[in-house]
Amino acid sequence: MPKDWFEWHDLYKTEPRLQQRLEIVREFIAHSLNFSPSGVIRVVSVCAGDGRDLLGTLVNHPRAQDVHARLVELNPQLVERGKATIESLGLTKQIEFINGDATIASNYLGAVPADIVIVCGVFGNLADENELNRLLGNLSFLSKKGAFVIWTRGHSNSIPHSETVRTSLQKAGFAEVNFKLTATGDMGIGIHRYLGENVPEPKEQQFFVFSGIANRAR
Repeated sequence: MPKDWFEWHDLYKTEPRLQQRLEIVREFIAHSLNFSPSGVIRVVSVCAGDGRDLLGTLVNHPRAQDVHARLVELNPQLVERGKATIESLGLTKQIEFINGDATIASNYLGAVPADIVIVCGVFGNLADENELNRLLGNLSFLSKKGAFVIWTRGHSNSIPHSETVRTSLQKAGFAEVNFKLTATGDMGIGIHRYLGENVPEPKEQQFFVFSGIANRAR
């Protein structure tokens, strides 16, 4: 079992469900880019890992030069790997990787409201449904009206946790665009659009608590 999140990301080399999840996430990011208005596309990624979902999408996407993004990740090794990828893509002037706490609102100032918000690998690492709703309530700070929100949620013990997320997003003012399960059937990936107005100030400085650990990640 992985001892930290840097080791956990190496599971992408061997775990079919993670490989399938990544493929669908990239598909949804590409969709978001395709349907974003002309001009600059602002993207933020929460708990970004090494950024392989967004950066892998931009490798061959025709709108890569329109993307201005901020990725926030606490693990310094993952950040360094992500920065190396950004440099290899020639996107250092457009994409910044912040080594910091993704739960803190100040780490997004100057980058929001965004056109695309990526919250993959987050919902399964929250303590309970109340914490999920707390985070969803603060997405209005990260998202402009009409923003695409891309998320993932793993299942466990035959419980389809992604259905709870879908229902909660709808209640929070997000309309579902698409939803898919991995072929393994135990990971859900969704893309929603924010129907409300952007809130210029977060409800609280720490808008969620990431309580997960790598060897129990869902």
